[in-house]
Amino acid sequence: FFDKELVKEPLGNDGAAPGATPASGSAASKFLCLPPGITVCDSGRGSLVFGDMEGQIWFLPRSLQLTGFQAYKLRVTHLYQLKQHNILASVGEDEEGINPLVKIWNLEKRDGGNPLCTRIFPAIPGTEPTVVSCLTVHENLNFMAIGFTDGSVTLNKGDITRDRHSKTQILHKGNYPVTGLAFRQAGKTTHLFVVTTENVQSYIVSGKDYPRVELDTHGCGLRCSALSDPSQDLQFIVAGDECVYLYQPDERGPCFAFEGHKLIAHWFRGYLVIVSRDRKVSPKSEFTSRDSQSSDKQILNIYDLCNKFIAYSAVFEDVVDVLAEWGSLYVLTRDGRVHALQEKDTQTKLEMLFKKNLFEMAINLAKSQHLDSDGLAQIFMQYGDHLYSKGNHDGAVQQYIRTIGKLEPSYVIRKFLDAQRIHNLTAYLQTLHRQSLANADHTTLLLNCYTKLKDSSKLEEFIKTKSESEVHFDVETAIKVLRQAGYYSHALYLAENHAHHEWYLKIQLEDIKNYQEALRYIGKLPFEQAESNMKRYGKILMHHIPEQTTQLLKGLCTDYRPSLEGHSDKEAPGCRANSEEFIPIFANNPRELKAFLEHMSEVQPDSPQGIYDTLLELRLQNWAHEKDPQVKEKLHAEAISLLKSGRFCDVFDKALVLCQMHDFQDGVLYLYEQGKLFQQIMHYHMQHEQYRQVITVCERHGEQDPSLWEQALSYFARKEEDCKEYVAAVLKHIENKNLMPPLLVVQTLAHNSTATLSVIRDYLVQKLQKQSQQIAQDELRVRRYREETTRIRQEIQELKASPKIFQKTKCSICNSALELPSVHFLCGHSFHQHCFESYSESDADCPTCLPENRKVMDMIRAQEQKRDLHDQFQHQLKCSNDSFSVIADYFGRGVFNKLTLLTDPPTARLTSSLEAGLQRDLLMHSRRGT
Repeated sequence: FFDKELVKEPLGNDGAAPGATPASGSAASKFLCLPPGITVCDSGRGSLVFGDMEGQIWFLPRSLQLTGFQAYKLRVTHLYQLKQHNILASVGEDEEGINPLVKIWNLEKRDGGNPLCTRIFPAIPGTEPTVVSCLTVHENLNFMAIGFTDGSVTLNKGDITRDRHSKTQILHKGNYPVTGLAFRQAGKTTHLFVVTTENVQSYIVSGKDYPRVELDTHGCGLRCSALSDPSQDLQFIVAGDECVYLYQPDERGPCFAFEGHKLIAHWFRGYLVIVSRDRKVSPKSEFTSRDSQSSDKQILNIYDLCNKFIAYSAVFEDVVDVLAEWGSLYVLTRDGRVHALQEKDTQTKLEMLFKKNLFEMAINLAKSQHLDSDGLAQIFMQYGDHLYSKGNHDGAVQQYIRTIGKLEPSYVIRKFLDAQRIHNLTAYLQTLHRQSLANADHTTLLLNCYTKLKDSSKLEEFIKTKSESEVHFDVETAIKVLRQAGYYSHALYLAENHAHHEWYLKIQLEDIKNYQEALRYIGKLPFEQAESNMKRYGKILMHHIPEQTTQLLKGLCTDYRPSLEGHSDKEAPGCRANSEEFIPIFANNPRELKAFLEHMSEVQPDSPQGIYDTLLELRLQNWAHEKDPQVKEKLHAEAISLLKSGRFCDVFDKALVLCQMHDFQDGVLYLYEQGKLFQQIMHYHMQHEQYRQVITVCERHGEQDPSLWEQALSYFARKEEDCKEYVAAVLKHIENKNLMPPLLVVQTLAHNSTATLSVIRDYLVQKLQKQSQQIAQDELRVRRYREETTRIRQEIQELKASPKIFQKTKCSICNSALELPSVHFLCGHSFHQHCFESYSESDADCPTCLPENRKVMDMIRAQEQKRDLHDQFQHQLKCSNDSFSVIADYFGRGVFNKLTLLTDPPTARLTSSLEAGLQRDLLMHSRRGT
């Protein structure tokens, strides 16, 4: 997973580094060569830092322009470059002997061109100088630990860049050389790991007393310890010859069995970098025999501890150190060369693993690199394809399951359909449904898999979810598939629990034929659904369980409440359906229909009209087909009672048609009578030659329709039988009511050969006698009118030709003696002027005669208004039995002459013509005479 290459000289450089010996040949000059004698290395802040045996410190930035300065007079033994500050800590010697000096360099500040040395102090753990073995500095610049070969560790606490703010004390004393130190910061707590050749321990240096924890009794050599990054929880790594151990501040963590004698341990971007050689050498020999083994070949391994694989392995000759900077690893060898190890990108790594079919490793790698879900799904798919091609269908489907949500399900389904791997397909489809990503086709396929496998337990587990939110499939599709496969109980469970009422009833009625249960289920439904389902399945239920179905319909149409476990909910508001809409359900069940209709008419009198129409038709049918006289009589009474209930006023014609269809004569006659169809009643009795009933009809309804008597006379006149009794009864009524002229009576009876003159003799005699009496009365009245007319004419003539003498001595109003001024009228009345003015309504009218005259005038006006009523005259003339009397009446009212009324205005009373007064007197006298 790493690309290895030698670092080359930058362009324009002659290739000769300071202090370096030029290599022979033009090709060798292209590679970067470090100064000889380098003893220690470190990196950070964008540079590689080196210290050599001559006391110089070198910096190699990314531009590869090597620079350096003289830090010590003799040699540099240790370097520590801080990562968060541009501070460099170094240990070296300025004098011969064991005199290690610690110098702190501020690389951002300059002193004569060199970095500024901010602090110098000797590294002495006690009273005797000791060789420094290791050095570490905390990134907050408040802690610095120095390890010595005598087993002691000093801790500088405070600002390490200044003498006066820093305090040095001995933290640890032991018998074994200290080989590694590392600070670990966890919150506000600071730990210091100390490893020697024989043990590992930790200290809490952020508090007081520095409590110590013994972690292990195994140690390591120099440079064989490191601190991991947060991906490994900042664990302290100790690379022993047998194993690599990881430690927390208070306990030992996991270990890894990496064989070989470890020379260098380093942590880089989640990788553990170890340089080792195969020959096992005691860690103690690191201090004594390093040079004698410097020519050995060494193996550099890069381990991925998280994913458990070796990311890179290579053989180097005499590795000085391994550094990490600029996102790469740099391996320094004794010959001054620098080898760069560049990590490959994630996609390249995955492709390499795919080629080797290391899919599990690729998956782990992708997860550790935080690859997105699409990238992971692609790996799972390729892994699944690989396993499928190898015949490992169980493993393949597990990988395909991990692609759900990213990979099209049809890609996987086709593979397992072709391979007839129903078990694997079932597992995939189950997961697809659990993640709510299945469509109706997937549900169908899964249920078909269950049914083919006869796996009822899995099927029940799939469909019997606890709540609606846990349903991961299309319920209606599942019901269809289960019904088709014959799993009716499972289909019913789904339909009932998910309120698919239509499917539940379809299965119960069409497949299981459990009509009782279907009816019970309908009775539990809400009103609207119960109503619609009864309309849909009512005929089937009525055919098989008529009584129970009728009972449910009665409740549905009166006061329906859903039944809960056999008991109706009394508190719920009742609903009722339109009972007329359920009549077709009873098509082949007349007995239940009758019970239903009678129940509705009794319990709910305001039932629709169709209920009563159907009940009448049903009763008439039963009456018509009944043979038992007693039962027939009872049915007859029921039908008549229904007709008399008053429910057929608005549908009179329909009820009449029903009675006529079933030849229910009593009903027909009753309806004729209610509809005032007297002519039809008469015709009915005439057709059935019921003479007595004919006379009875005339007697009952002759007042309303006098023509019935005329029809009766004509009817009896046409009969050849002896009907003298009935003819006589008719003639008597005609005579009393004067319904027909005698001549028309004679002409009517002339058609009957059995009717002799004796039949009408009494009628004619009585008629002639009445006419004679009428003639005598009319002649007397004419004579009296003539005499009255003559008298009036004489009075008119006297008023015209003779003077009128007013001889009244008393006022007609106050009965007091008349005094001038007075007012006299031609009618003979006289008044005081003041009485006349007080009581008169008009200056031209006599107050005494005015009421009578006003009546006459109103009659004249009424005649005038009625003069143009031609239609009324024609109607009376047509309907009257005596047309001549009608004409005479209209003639007498002046319809056929023009009468002009003359009235005087009040201002012209004295100058009014005499004829106007005479005309009024004539009218008043004629009124009195009548």
